[in-house]
Amino acid sequence: MKHVAVLGGGPAGAHAAECLARAGLRATVLDEKLAWEKPCGGGITYKAYEKYPFLLNNDVPKNYVHQTWLGAHGAGRVRMDLNQPLLIYSRYDLNKLLLDRAAAAGARIEQTRVLGLDRRDKGWTIRTRGGSLDADFCVVATGARNPLRSVGTSWTAADTMVALGYYVPSRQEHIDIQFLKNLEGYIWVFPRNRHLSVGICGKGESAQQLRVRLERYMAENGLPVKDSTFYAHMLPSLEKQSWRDNRIAGDGWLAAGDSAGFVDPITGEGLYYAIRSGDLAAQTILDDAHDPVAKPAAYRTLVDRDFARDLYFGSLIARNVYLGRFLFDTVPARMIHFIRRSPRFRDLMQDLFAGTQDYATLRERLFRNLNGTLHEILFSFFFRRAVPEPGNS
Repeated sequence: MKHVAVLGGGPAGAHAAECLARAGLRATVLDEKLAWEKPCGGGITYKAYEKYPFLLNNDVPKNYVHQTWLGAHGAGRVRMDLNQPLLIYSRYDLNKLLLDRAAAAGARIEQTRVLGLDRRDKGWTIRTRGGSLDADFCVVATGARNPLRSVGTSWTAADTMVALGYYVPSRQEHIDIQFLKNLEGYIWVFPRNRHLSVGICGKGESAQQLRVRLERYMAENGLPVKDSTFYAHMLPSLEKQSWRDNRIAGDGWLAAGDSAGFVDPITGEGLYYAIRSGDLAAQTILDDAHDPVAKPAAYRTLVDRDFARDLYFGSLIARNVYLGRFLFDTVPARMIHFIRRSPRFRDLMQDLFAGTQDYATLRERLFRNLNGTLHEILFSFFFRRAVPEPGNS
């Protein structure tokens, strides 16, 4: 194999191209937009920068966020100081960092639109606005709105999440996360280097309904809509059956990032999975133990063992996380109560924010600690009433 075409220059495609080029393969990135902004937080978790230290150790502007405030309808807000900071990039800066690394490794970067793919006996002809080129193999990283319907994952409307928001010309030092009544989703306020990313993501409601919710929240919290740039995007959020049937590889191609559906079904976070899947796609292509015909199956196995199985578990519990009830209140409200009163539960939430707590073992950890957590909460509840704070006696 001599030439790999990487279709898409976002985090998944750029990192795949870098890995391939560093290993000596000819890699060409084809993308119409290259570095561009997106309506998402742009947060890099501890799990991501521990695995890929270059995300931490670089000169690109970024914010180190050590504090988050979480709120839920009927439960108020609670502050959580993060043991491991969350890195916040603008998506333009992050994408440019990854593309620059790919170019420095020797990948060719072409700003052009891919119009179609034609399969040949031992490769591909990729048609673009600027002409065509031949490749031995393809990495499909064209994002959630993949125009190439014969490659990459395939989903229904139920497998998508709307994300929309504003870039607000303001500053703050912390993250805000707000859970809303009867919404499978949440509002975020992320402090980027040059603006606040203020947005909402959710399932089961139209973009218009979500925008109304978001603008109401912004008005209530002094976040101006005027002079703030509006953006909207669609994210994959695969349902249970779609994870089982997910089409992430085929004859001569592997999909990575959003075009493979690799987004957390609960949080909507996709940056780690984009970079990681780009890495795994490159590893599979470079592994001479598998001939080209065997590479799709090898990639599916590798991805499943690494993270896809856990994202499937996430899809099983996502709806209950937002819309379920526990101890006569909503699950988000109980989360706020538990964070406020239970050190054990705060530790669990710390690990979820850091990305080090997977969904497969989350239920076991919850049940293992639930008895102690409830004891902590009940003790705190009654102790604070038995011994009033100074000035309240």
